[in-house]
Amino acid sequence: MGTQGPSQEQLETNTPSTIDEKLAKQKDIDAWLPITSSRNAKWWYAAFHNVTAMVGAGVLSLPYAMSHLGWGPGIVIMILSWIITLYTLWQMVEMHEMVPGKRFDRYHELGQQAFGEKLGLYIVVPQQLICEVSVDIVYMVTGGKSLQKIHNLACKNDCKDIKLTYFIMIFASVHFVLSHLPNFNSISGVSLAAAVMSLSYSTIAWTASVAKGLQPDVQYGYKATTAPGTFFNFLNALGDVAFAYAGHNVVLEIQATIPSTPEKPSKGPMWRGVVVAYIVVALCYFPVAFIGYYMFGNNVEDNILISLQKPTWLIIAANMFVVIHVIGSYQLYAMPVFDMIETLLVKKFHFKPTRTLRFITRNLYVAATMFVGMTFPFFGGLLGFFGGFAYAPTTYFLPCIIWLAIYKPKRFGLSWCINWICIILGVLLMTLAPIGGLRNIILQAKGYHFYS
Repeated sequence: MGTQGPSQEQLETNTPSTIDEKLAKQKDIDAWLPITSSRNAKWWYAAFHNVTAMVGAGVLSLPYAMSHLGWGPGIVIMILSWIITLYTLWQMVEMHEMVPGKRFDRYHELGQQAFGEKLGLYIVVPQQLICEVSVDIVYMVTGGKSLQKIHNLACKNDCKDIKLTYFIMIFASVHFVLSHLPNFNSISGVSLAAAVMSLSYSTIAWTASVAKGLQPDVQYGYKATTAPGTFFNFLNALGDVAFAYAGHNVVLEIQATIPSTPEKPSKGPMWRGVVVAYIVVALCYFPVAFIGYYMFGNNVEDNILISLQKPTWLIIAANMFVVIHVIGSYQLYAMPVFDMIETLLVKKFHFKPTRTLRFITRNLYVAATMFVGMTFPFFGGLLGFFGGFAYAPTTYFLPCIIWLAIYKPKRFGLSWCINWICIILGVLLMTLAPIGGLRNIILQAKGYHFYS
C-alpha cells in the first residue's frame, strides 16, 4: 500500500503566507507582553531597577539578624552573601545572550535551555513564582505596618486605634492603580523614586542609630536563653540575610529591556548597572547591619526603625520612604508575574491580548496578595521562611547549576570549584533557614487572632 501524501489542509497551513501570519501574530503578542514590549532602556535604568529589586525592606531587619548570628558569623555571612550573589548575578548577565541571535528574556527560558523544555519550566517557574509572589505579600505587610507606624507616631495618643488590616488595604489601593502600567520601562519613574528612597531610609537608619549612641545596658550575647532557641534563631537569621539578597528573580527581565546588537550586546550596559547597584547595596546593608547591632545589641527590634523612637519627625520620614520604596518594589516584582499570567492566557488559552484581560488579571493579583498579607502578617517569621525556602535557590545556586549544565567547565578547574562551593553553601541555606522561619511563625501564631 502506497503512503499517503500530506492532506490539502496540511499543505494550506504551511504555506509561506500562513507562516508569515503566524510570525506577525507572535510579534504582536511579544509587543504586547510586559517583558518584551520595550527594549530602549539605558544602563542607569538597570542600576536603579536592580537597587529597587535588591535593597528591600529586608535591610531593616539586618541588625536583628546580626543579633541572632553574633559578630563573627554575622560579618562573615553578610560579606560572603554579597560576594556570592554578585558572582551569580554576573553569571546571569553573561548567559542572557550566550546563544547568538537569541535572548533569554525570562529566568525560565534560561532554565529551559539548561534542563530542557518541560523540566526547565518545572524547575524554575515554581521557584520564581514563590519568590515574586511572596515578596509582594511581605511588601503588602511592610507597607501597611509602615503606614500604621506613621499614623501612631503622628497622633501620639490623640487618635483612634486603627487595625493593621485597614492600613494594608490603604497600601493596596495604590497598586490597583499602578498595576496597569504596561511594562518595565513605564514603571522606571516609580522604580527610580523607590531606589532613592531605599538609600534614604537606610542612611536614616544607621545615622539615627549613631546619633542615639551606644545604649547603656547593651549586650551582644545571644538573646535566647536555651540552646535550641539560639540554634533556631540562628537559622531564621540566615533566612533574613537570604531575603535581603533576593534581586536575581527579576534580573533577566530587567536586562530584556536593554537594546542589544551583535556588536553591542546588552550585557555591557547591564553589568555596569549591576556594579553601581551593588555598590549602593553595600552602602545600605553593611552600615545598617553593623552599626544598628553595635548600638542596640541583642535588644534591637526586628525592624530597626522601631528601636529608633526619636526624633519623631525623622522616624516618620523614614517610614514614609519605606512606603514609597515598597510601592516601587512591589511593582518591580509583580511585572514578571503579570508577564507569566498574560503569556499563559494569550499563548496557551488563546485569549485576545486586550486591555480588559490585563485589567481583570492584574486587579485579581493585587487583591490576592492583599488578602494573604492581611491574613498572615507575621513579618519576621515570613522573611526567614521564604528567604531560605525560595530565595536561596534562585539567588545563591540555581545560576551556578545552569552555568555548569551549559558551559560544562573543566572538572576541578577554578570555575567548576567556585560553582560547586556556591551550590553547597546555597543548598545548606535552603535546607536550614526555613526550619528557623517556620518555628518563628508557629511561636508568633500561638497568640494571633485573624484580622486583629
